Amino acid sequence: MHKTMNVLNCLPKSGQAKAKQALHEIWQAETKEDADKAFDLFLETYEPKYPKATLCLQKDRGELMAFYDFPAQHWQSIRTCNPIESTFGAIRHRTKRSKGCLSRDGMLHMMFKLGQCAEKKWRRLRGFDYLGKVVTGIKFKDGIEVTEVDQVAA
Repeated sequence: MHKTMNVLNCLPKSGQAKAKQALHEIWQAETKEDADKAFDLFLETYEPKYPKATLCLQKDRGELMAFYDFPAQHWQSIRTCNPIESTFGAIRHRTKRSKGCLSRDGMLHMMFKLGQCAEKKWRRLRGFDYLGKVVTGIKFKDGIEVTEVDQVAA
């Protein structure tokens, strides 16, 4: 979402809806190959008139496409930063209200307790049973585990 907003900020309001749809086609693609095609199409379409927007997108291409190397069940969690932002939002809301009332240690303790309360509402990661495979370095391509046969054929 943040990258989408940064790219759209480099475009005029009149072209933002169409560009937003083109950006969504990149990260909603089924495979990395399809995403690369959509990415290249976006660059080809917008680079002549809006080089700043395409440069903003292009400089992070590797990072933006990295989620294709993880299990498909994890893609939704990787593509969003909402859980982090909502947790920090709750902490920010409380700490602004009590500004100057606590010592540094008291403030850290309060932030820790607020984090623990927020943790109770967290949902379990989709495909959490794949975490062990990711940690041990098993490779995934387009969200599917790569087996030895696939590697030899490639």
